[in-house]
Amino acid sequence: MMYSSKRKPVLYFKEERRFLSGKCTVYKLFGLCMVLLLVSLLWLQLSCSGEMSSPLHEERRQPPCPPTNRQAEDDPSWGPHKLALIVPFRERFDELLVFVPFMHDFLNKKKIRHKILVINQVDHYRFNRASLINVGFLESGNDTDYLAMHDVDLLPLNEALDYGFPSEGPFHVASPELHPLYHYKNLRGGDPHAHQETLPQCNGMSNRFWGWGREDDEFYRRLRKAELQLFRPSGITTGYKTFLHIHDSAWRKRDQKRVASQKQEQFKVDPEGGLSNLRYEVESRRDLSISGAPCTVVSVRLQCDADLTPWCLLT
Repeated sequence: MMYSSKRKPVLYFKEERRFLSGKCTVYKLFGLCMVLLLVSLLWLQLSCSGEMSSPLHEERRQPPCPPTNRQAEDDPSWGPHKLALIVPFRERFDELLVFVPFMHDFLNKKKIRHKILVINQVDHYRFNRASLINVGFLESGNDTDYLAMHDVDLLPLNEALDYGFPSEGPFHVASPELHPLYHYKNLRGGDPHAHQETLPQCNGMSNRFWGWGREDDEFYRRLRKAELQLFRPSGITTGYKTFLHIHDSAWRKRDQKRVASQKQEQFKVDPEGGLSNLRYEVESRRDLSISGAPCTVVSVRLQCDADLTPWCLLT
């Protein structure tokens, strides 16, 4: 019994030493891993610092301007004219993300100097396409000499379409025999082009058209009153496949409601309204790049005289 009691402490002591020895080995391995990790991080930091300071990396950080922009400035084949592409807009960002880079590339291929102006309506009134076009004309600046009133959901597919300077007079590129949706003979909407002096001759477009439709028909009457002929494309053989219409009417329905006396008033000529009585406030103006294509978004708040056009608000 005395022998057993003396041996127990010895056995217990040996097992404790073995346990401590294993524990120390784990700590040593963990410490070695941490040292290796710190060395690796230090090496990576030194490598990155050397790369950042190299001349080759400096060149990659400052990419050259796109060749098309330099060509537009230097190549006389682009011509002297510059287009202001005016896009009336509200909340259709998915279509805008497609439209801006597509049109920028399309016009560059045709060597047409241009800038894209997205006139974004941010007030709480109903959408007023005609007033936004009037705003776009006034906000386009003095560095353009003709404009196109372009819908954000209409993309030209035929490169033979003429987006150049309308020297003969107003030009309706999306004519009824080419438009993918609207084929009636008196169609005037879609994408008319005009010289900068054309809109002042007509006093712009009527501001009475809140909601969707009819503003183009009234604008055509203004052109006739100003004795301006509307020209259309010729020699285009692609028919209704000339443009791609990307608007999804099932997802985003158009505001075609007629409120109060709007149904009767929409067919009347507005002899006084237009640029002369347009009222709006610019909330912001931002230069953006969408997939490398530049555009300017002008956010505006239109003003409505409820006594003249009570249908600017849905009740």
